[in-house]
Amino acid sequence: MQHIIDKAAVLIEALPYLRRFANKLIVIKYGGHAMTEDSLRESFSVDVVLLKYIGLRPVVVHGGGPQIGEMLSRIGKESDFVDGLRVTDDETMEIVEMVLGGKVNQDIVSLIQRGGGRALGLTGKDGGMLRVKRKLVNGKDVGRVGQIVGVNPSAIASATDAGFIPVVAPLGVDDSGLTYNVNADDAAGAIAGALNAEKLMMLTDVTGVLDAKGELIPKLNPDAVKELIEEGVIKGGMIPKVECCLAALGQGVERTHIVDGRMLHAVLLEIFTDVGVGTCLTL
Repeated sequence: MQHIIDKAAVLIEALPYLRRFANKLIVIKYGGHAMTEDSLRESFSVDVVLLKYIGLRPVVVHGGGPQIGEMLSRIGKESDFVDGLRVTDDETMEIVEMVLGGKVNQDIVSLIQRGGGRALGLTGKDGGMLRVKRKLVNGKDVGRVGQIVGVNPSAIASATDAGFIPVVAPLGVDDSGLTYNVNADDAAGAIAGALNAEKLMMLTDVTGVLDAKGELIPKLNPDAVKELIEEGVIKGGMIPKVECCLAALGQGVERTHIVDGRMLHAVLLEIFTDVGVGTCLTL
């Protein structure tokens, strides 16, 4: 009997969050192990479908770096990187667009629909959603890598209003109509800001932001982030992630989260429990 009572306690704990987030937009950046391990893929799809059925409006923005790398290897093309960004020439861009806008996007759509949801695949090109210019890295041209200069979220808003779960591939388009590869974290943050989303949640392959002792920091504000970067506690690949979160906060997103996507049902645990499972960044 106690285990049944414990289930009721879980529902009661979630009640205030269900009230608070009813009909709110939640943007989820989906990537890492959560995209590649079967158990985590199924867990993610259940989480997203459940969010939709209980009254939230989830939007999924996905990456696909490993899948792009695998396809390039198949055709015998080596990739060069500058500060973590793939140098993207015209031939590479064809593969990027095929993988991100095709296979990866549709795999996620199918995954969500197998879980009982209604998903709609989109790319940042649709409706001029992600407008970009060519990005320079420390003055270096890395090819068709886009820096976001504007977002038109109308296609996403129409999809959510129609009851769909949008699944967005991070492709952008410049003023001449040329397609560019866009960092998925940047795309998710910009989309969250343009939608005035309640939350931006970034699934990663780490537990969250860690302190100098390697322990999880549950909550951070911009001043604390700046201090931790200056001290070298936040470093490497975590810096652009926290900066992306802070940029989204600056655009009106209420809360941003860096969450361990390797944990089963990480999305639900972060949203609907008092403790959460990652790092929450807020003003």
